[in-house]
Amino acid sequence: MAMKFGLASPYNEARKVAELAQLAEESGWDGFFLGDAIWCEDPMIALAAAAMTTRRIRLGTMVIPVPLRRPWKIASETLAVDRLSDGRLILGLGTGAVWMGWHAFPDEVTDGKARAEMLDETIDILTLLYQRKQFDYDGKHYHLKLTVMDVMHYPSKPVQQPRIPLWIPSIWPHKKSMQRVLKCDGLLPEKRGPDGQPADVTPEDMRAMAGFVQANRTLTTPFDIVMQGKTDGVDRARQQDQLAPWQKAGATWWVEGLWGEPEEAVVARIRQGPPQVTP
Repeated sequence: MAMKFGLASPYNEARKVAELAQLAEESGWDGFFLGDAIWCEDPMIALAAAAMTTRRIRLGTMVIPVPLRRPWKIASETLAVDRLSDGRLILGLGTGAVWMGWHAFPDEVTDGKARAEMLDETIDILTLLYQRKQFDYDGKHYHLKLTVMDVMHYPSKPVQQPRIPLWIPSIWPHKKSMQRVLKCDGLLPEKRGPDGQPADVTPEDMRAMAGFVQANRTLTTPFDIVMQGKTDGVDRARQQDQLAPWQKAGATWWVEGLWGEPEEAVVARIRQGPPQVTP
């Protein structure tokens, strides 16, 4: 399978996102992704704007911090973007990066264990909400009694069925993190060394992660492995050398991380087009 190529934009301004996503589509990219923070222009509104200026490119988040939004709020927003885009949304979810200003909002949940529990429950609830069926849910953090709500009051299903694809970060070789991935539709690989500190993911790590998913996932829907990095937009031979090992290890997406880049550099990289890698 040929690897797809996306862009992670450093901007959430809705008008700019709509323009950049349109340019990315015209330049041959396959996906356009936004980050989220505790206080920023809302990525879902920006992606809604992008949905109206594009026709083909996939639109998504990398990632929504679930403790900041109730699952039914995430469902409402993503339903809108999925339907506006005719089924092109990919929903990246995570526990959130608390170092990005969360201390300024002391009411938010910062405990790591609690945030992981909220992520698990959000994955379960979104999966059920997208199916537009009555259900009850009694979790530690969230509670729903949709059996007492008439289905006539439910919003429509998303275009994508059985759900909008869910991507989440996964930490290798942590068992609990990898088990969570099995409930989803894609992983964003991370790694911790023997000392518990972040470490660089290697193609060998990705191959092991892909093998774990293949051996243990019971869902039959497609599954993506998403690697993020930077390539030279001009040197095609160097791109081949850099990306071929990831493709062989199981990566289905390469996302060009443009975080922190000035607008001129972002526009220039988009115009250069996606990398070219021979399968």
